[in-house]
Amino acid sequence: MQKTGTRNTGAAIVLAVGALITLLLAGFAQDSLFRIHMGVVTVALGIAAIVALRRIDFSGSALVDDESGYMDGPIRVGAIMTVFWGVVGFLVGVIVATQLAVPELNFGPYLTFGRLRPLHTSAVIFAFGGTALITTSMYVVQRTTRARLFGGGLAWFVFWGYQLFILMAATGYILGITESREYAEPEWYVDLWLTIVWVAYLLMFMGTLIKRKEPHIYVANWFYLSFIVTIAMLHVVNNLSIPVSFLGSKSYSLFSGVQDALTQWWYGHNAVGFFLTAGFLADVLFHAQAGRTSGLFLTGCRSSTSGR
Repeated sequence: MQKTGTRNTGAAIVLAVGALITLLLAGFAQDSLFRIHMGVVTVALGIAAIVALRRIDFSGSALVDDESGYMDGPIRVGAIMTVFWGVVGFLVGVIVATQLAVPELNFGPYLTFGRLRPLHTSAVIFAFGGTALITTSMYVVQRTTRARLFGGGLAWFVFWGYQLFILMAATGYILGITESREYAEPEWYVDLWLTIVWVAYLLMFMGTLIKRKEPHIYVANWFYLSFIVTIAMLHVVNNLSIPVSFLGSKSYSLFSGVQDALTQWWYGHNAVGFFLTAGFLADVLFHAQAGRTSGLFLTGCRSSTSGR
């Protein structure tokens, strides 16, 4: 058992330290874009730290978290954020489509078609779709393993860490901080942050499977696991780059010429396959079986989609 106040205190400290680090990075930045970007992150972390501080019960009578049941807090917030990012992504799509018909609606330098088009693509795929996948995976893995999410507050770190990635990526597009790689626009330091969050996501998911109370592994979890592992590999290899400065926004790909193009679309096509197919197929497999008395399980070398 852990007191809610203790958890909020720890979160507030981590967020405050993060805000201080990004503030220092902004102060020592080698270019103006990196300075502005770190300033945006500092403000976001600062606001989050204040919210966490306001949730601390200093009276000493803080409630004790009940860890005997499922951890649905991140799932409830995730459902709301999924709808929010869906509305944002589709709205930006309407704007960029209108800009094609009415060029006068391009307001430079930040609100041009060239900067808003990748914002629309990433908002729909990674903000809307990614938040949906993380949220549903947390829901499905608990119900099919009969176990609480592994790692305590790790689930909250994964969820809010991913939201921070979305914020950094989106503001980077508008500012012009980009690697110009389709479906992989964010610069090196944003990629690095996503890698940390994704590893935590893998640990949370694997840890929950390991401590499961159900002897078999439900088939949807294998699809979620393939999505998590494959996206990690694709992300790391495709985004191998060398920063011009560790205090700057610009980097250069580790690959060049044809090799760079091949790596980019090895990533692009497989990202579509494992992000937009395997992950959502896992969700469909679970909810298609939700009303049945028995589900689909993968045992031995039997077919993962036949349920036999």
